[in-house]
Amino acid sequence: MQLIETTIGDFIEKWAKETPNHNFIIYADRGLKYTYSEFNKRVDDLAKGLLSIGIKRDDHVGIWATNVPDWLTFTFATAKIGAVLVTINTNYKVHELAYLMKNADLNTICLIDGWRDSDYVDMIYELVPELKTQQRGYLRSEKFPRLKNVIFIGQEKHKGMYNTPEILLLGKHTSNSIFENAKQNLNCNDVINMQYTSGTTGFPKGVMLTHTNIVNNGFWIGECQKFSNDDIVCLPPPLFHCFGLVLGIMAILTHGATVVMIETFDPLIVLASVQKAKCTALYGVPTMFIAELNHPMFDMFDLSSLRTGIMAGSPCPIETMRQVIDKMHMKDVTIAYGLTEASPVITQTRVDDNIEVKVSTVGRELPGIEVKIINPDTGEEQPVGQQGELCCRGYNVMKGYYNNPKATNETIEKDGWLHSGDLAVKTEDGNYKITGRIKDMIIRGGENIYPREIEEFLYQMPEIKDVQIVGVPSPKYGEQVGAFIILHENKNLTEDEVMDFCRGKISRFKIPKYIFFIDSYPMTASGKIQKYQLRNISTKLLKDKGIEII
Repeated sequence: MQLIETTIGDFIEKWAKETPNHNFIIYADRGLKYTYSEFNKRVDDLAKGLLSIGIKRDDHVGIWATNVPDWLTFTFATAKIGAVLVTINTNYKVHELAYLMKNADLNTICLIDGWRDSDYVDMIYELVPELKTQQRGYLRSEKFPRLKNVIFIGQEKHKGMYNTPEILLLGKHTSNSIFENAKQNLNCNDVINMQYTSGTTGFPKGVMLTHTNIVNNGFWIGECQKFSNDDIVCLPPPLFHCFGLVLGIMAILTHGATVVMIETFDPLIVLASVQKAKCTALYGVPTMFIAELNHPMFDMFDLSSLRTGIMAGSPCPIETMRQVIDKMHMKDVTIAYGLTEASPVITQTRVDDNIEVKVSTVGRELPGIEVKIINPDTGEEQPVGQQGELCCRGYNVMKGYYNNPKATNETIEKDGWLHSGDLAVKTEDGNYKITGRIKDMIIRGGENIYPREIEEFLYQMPEIKDVQIVGVPSPKYGEQVGAFIILHENKNLTEDEVMDFCRGKISRFKIPKYIFFIDSYPMTASGKIQKYQLRNISTKLLKDKGIEII
């Protein structure tokens, strides 16, 4: 297969020249639009402004923001000068931010005022008090010696920080020759982006991704949805995550299509944006689609323009998929599976797959990617139908974890195979089923239990809106099965009713020993459920009931 050997900056310039008046970015909730030509001009001004304050090739530039309009301007501006954009989780608090700033060797951090209950400006002043007393461009931080600049994304002025209007103005007065020299040295195999793994287990690690990684992955993701430049894609997932940046922006960019941005997820804004912009595709994790479908104003919106999209991040209940196809008109919706280290998509369903394939599998490998299922203990390849760890090899495999060769070597074999840590089965028709994570597997008295199997079984109860199965510590068995259940509105269930539903239908050792009815799950900002947190919660809830399990 012929790889695309083009930088993301080259792609923007291509469309700015070929389709200058075609919309690239739309914020339907505020009437803001950028054509490819307008956006490319803004990117160039920002890129030159970044050069003027001393940012250069290979410098690490962090971005800590929701999906604000200039998030993407920084993405392409850093790429055009060879700097590395480091994405920062919007949920981070001071301790997590300090870890990333040091671990990533940030030269510059770009931030908004805050999100939810977090004040980003206060946090950066707490970590870098020198900002309030030192001149911009001459920052010397005791805690973060690599840090030279802080940029506020917006109009407001804060001590020690540049803001985006100032950087854009500096760019307009910076020589084009400096910019052209910076662009000449670019290579499609350069690291362009560093994304930190969600941290659902252990400390987050910086995943180094290249132009080649994300451009090619984005292209095939778009091909699986049959994208063209006529497509208009509504994008609620956060840009700091691969779902937003690669499955979304790179698939759109490589096809010259249009993105309708959602600054922060709100089901009402999503529904209104799809109607107003006549979107042809919609992205989201299952919880987003469930929120949209269950919104009391859902029936007021015309979603008939929708055709395709992606549901990813966690398994999709079959009833939710049916409603997405029937009520949201997304007959060509696809399911994608992968991990950040794989740029991220490894497998994806196709638009013409039937609903059973879309809800029971994650499709087949993308072109240019090899997949195999191995025995986690022996490393031997497993036959069709036999469970094992899913591994992949190809253009999509990350360059490695930043400054962490040990973790890199543990994840990528010498011959290029990337270990996903996910358990899977290959079906007779060439699709893959994810059966759980190796670390998520519950071992009860020597019996291996795969949470996904029990979750899918319990989804058959009409009262259950969502369910997550986790291992609860047990002094007798090592682990017991715990079920965390969210009920549909105005529905009721008891623990005994759930157990009665299971009896005689699944093995006794798989029936949940502990059942918890809760209102929501602990999640990462990218929409992934933190199962290890549920394990911790189970211990506390049982202790509150007077049950000591450890």
